[in-house]
Formats: sequence, C-alpha cells, structure tokens
Amino acid sequence: MVQAIQSVAGQGEGAKGAMHAGSRSPQSAPHTPDPQAPATAGKIFVVDDDYFVREGICGLLQDVGLDVEAFSSCEDFLESHRHGPNTCLVLDVHFPGMGGLALLRHMRDVADSTPVIVVSGSSEINEAVRSMKKGALDFIEKPVARDQLVDSVMRALALSRRSQEISVARDEALRHLQGLTSRQNQIMALVLSGHPSKNIAADLGISRRTVENHRAAIMDRTGAHSLPELARLAMFAQWTPDH
Repeated sequence: MVQAIQSVAGQGEGAKGAMHAGSRSPQSAPHTPDPQAPATAGKIFVVDDDYFVREGICGLLQDVGLDVEAFSSCEDFLESHRHGPNTCLVLDVHFPGMGGLALLRHMRDVADSTPVIVVSGSSEINEAVRSMKKGALDFIEKPVARDQLVDSVMRALALSRRSQEISVARDEALRHLQGLTSRQNQIMALVLSGHPSKNIAADLGISRRTVENHRAAIMDRTGAHSLPELARLAMFAQWTPDH
C-alpha cells in the first residue's frame, strides 16, 4: 500500500467558416470514429451552442479515436454529466443562459476535477485570465487549430488519469487509517509530533509497553515500515487525529 502511494505521489462568429472543413450540415448523421484512427481511451465532452463549431470539434477529436459527447448548452451538460476518470471538457464561454465561466465556477464549487479546455472566439486576454482563474486547464482561441486542440486534450486526459490514480490511492490510504482505534489515533498523532514512547505513556497515564503495542498495531494496520513512511501515508491521506 505504502509503495503504491509513494509511486503515485512521485508522479462564435467567424468560427463557423474556420471550422467548416470539419463540420457537417444540420441534417447529417452523427460523427463516427475513423476505423483507421488509433484507439485512444478517453471521453471528451464538447459544449458549444454553435452547431458547426461543435460538429467541427467533435470531428477533429473523433478522427484521433476519442469518444466524444456533445451538448449545445451548459444546462444540458450538467443534466447528464457524471464526473469520471479519463475525461475532459471542451467548453465555449458565451451562451444564452448559463455561461461557460459560470459552469467552471459551479464545477469548482462541487469539487468536480474534470479538466476543462476553454475555446472562445474572443482574443481578449482578460477572458483567458478569467477562465484560468475559474479552473480552466487551457484557453484556445477560435478558429481552433487541430494540432493545438488535440495536444491540449491529450494533456487534459493525462491529468485526469493522474488525478484519478491519486484519488484512488488517497482513498485507500484513508481507509487504512480509518481502521485505527481512537487510542491508536491519539498515539499516532503524538508519535508523528516527535514524542518518544516514554513521554506518551506519561502523558496518557498508561505503561510504555502499552504504547509500544499500540505503535506496533498502527504500523501493522497501515503497512508502514518506518515512521517516515507512516508520516507520508498520513500526509497523503490528509489525515487528522479526529478521522
């Protein structure tokens, strides 16, 4: 368990024409992936109210083997979205109703860590800065360049996978620590604060042998082989004595 944790711890207008080559008419069938394209794991959500831009982005991403789901509004996206690993969101900023920045703020408020790439027809630096402050991973100006979009999406997916690995390891670490008794939590806090066993025994009114037995049980339960490993485990799990 500790070894796994150490491994993880170490680890708009004008756009229609530009995207037209990768778009389809409103009557066209949905995109299907190119059978010759490399299969790349990942789910991409595209949210843009411009049909032609939305279809163009979907086409670019599906051509490299990505699974894409498109929405015309932030509200529609929220209604069906369930956060999961190996995903990212490609998001326009300007919508009638809920805007892209409002969606970013909502996702941050509910601790949704899906990486977000903002695309916008505006080249204003303030818009880019606002997007990044709201939690966007990248800001791409329309017209969207294929290579720039694909590279950004691949980075986002890598981040999503990494975040998922960290989250799983953190949950596992916390699960191990939550198996400790109240007394063991108390003693672990004192041990990690640098108190020797004899001082802990005196402070708690128990024998030193009892403290040593608790310490051995803590190490056995968590799988830590040393105090530094135990400290890393506690830090990784964001552990506090009252867990």
